[in-house]
Amino acid sequence: MERLQINATNRYIAASSSGLQYSRGNVKMARLLHNLLLLTVRLTLKIRVIGYWSLIYGYCALCTAVALLKLWWSILIRPSTTFQWAIRENPPACLNDTSLGTHCYVRIKESGLRFHYVAAGERGRPLMLLLHGFPEFWFSWRYQLREFKSEFRVVAVDMRGYGESDQPLSTDSYRLDYLVTDVKDIVEYLGYNRCFLVGHDWGGTVAWLFAIHYPEMVVKLIVLNSPHPSVLQDYALRHPSQLLKSSHFFFFQMPRFPELMLSINDFKALKSLFTSRNTGIGRKGRWLTTEDLETYLYNFSQPGALTGALNYFRSIFNYLPLSHNDVRAPVLLLWGERDAFMEQEMAEACRIYIRNHFRLNIISGASHWLQQDQPDIVNTLIWTFLKEGECRKIYRN
Repeated sequence: MERLQINATNRYIAASSSGLQYSRGNVKMARLLHNLLLLTVRLTLKIRVIGYWSLIYGYCALCTAVALLKLWWSILIRPSTTFQWAIRENPPACLNDTSLGTHCYVRIKESGLRFHYVAAGERGRPLMLLLHGFPEFWFSWRYQLREFKSEFRVVAVDMRGYGESDQPLSTDSYRLDYLVTDVKDIVEYLGYNRCFLVGHDWGGTVAWLFAIHYPEMVVKLIVLNSPHPSVLQDYALRHPSQLLKSSHFFFFQMPRFPELMLSINDFKALKSLFTSRNTGIGRKGRWLTTEDLETYLYNFSQPGALTGALNYFRSIFNYLPLSHNDVRAPVLLLWGERDAFMEQEMAEACRIYIRNHFRLNIISGASHWLQQDQPDIVNTLIWTFLKEGECRKIYRN
């Protein structure tokens, strides 16, 4: 009887030992599979990152090669003038036109940067904040400063790196989150907690992001010729034609060379952006006067001015894709039909990210420089949008 019990006990111990070894084997196998899976995910992410930056710098190299060919051609046909350009010493008189508003400055404690802005309209009225694009500055909003000051405190800012605002040297200083924080700091410095936000081109990108991250601070959002950032990213990757139109994003990744190309022949490339048949204001638009054009040459001929503006492009690829996308404010999107840089199909695609009223107006014959090209039409459409719903209320602190 005792032998039977001992044998049973031994069999039990053996079975338990075998089961324990089997369990340990399962644990080892599970760990091995987990490590393999982890390694696969890491390798996939690294391959994606390598592919992402290879695409960017490969296209950058291609754009640079094309720019070099243009430079060599310019040297061949204009050997004596290619490397000549002048720093404009005196500002054009229109920059001091009192009908446009008062020139003001603010230094933000957190960033330590000083910002220049032009303000029109009585203090205490609802704030309309205007954000310019590239290569512009506050002056691009001259028609809107005059138009909306009757009912708003209108403020056109020189964004960081532009005009009389400070121009940090580091590319990292132009991160998207810093640009968005600049807007928040300026709104609060002006004594408001809400604003009607208007942005064009790069200013439109910052305006979209501000509305996403600070929805409580945006009464209404108005964007000109600038798609929602996620739309631009997704659309460009799927449409080579838009990738081609966005080639400047890649070329501007190069240090110093883009500044040279924009400066040669006394800033001919800069002038062409506003005046050429392909990219400039159309025949039906309000052309820039000689003095208007000179304001841009005065602004961007100053030492370091082009670098500050180009640094926006040099930091953009580090902060895509976006983690948040939804816009909760009512949105008016105005789009020039002849925009040479942004395809019109992106305008309608923005609708999927709007969680409120969305109005899209395509302006026939208008260029990328919408608020300067067709100011009367733009101002009328903005007034119509502003007067809808609760917009007639006075939003004060």
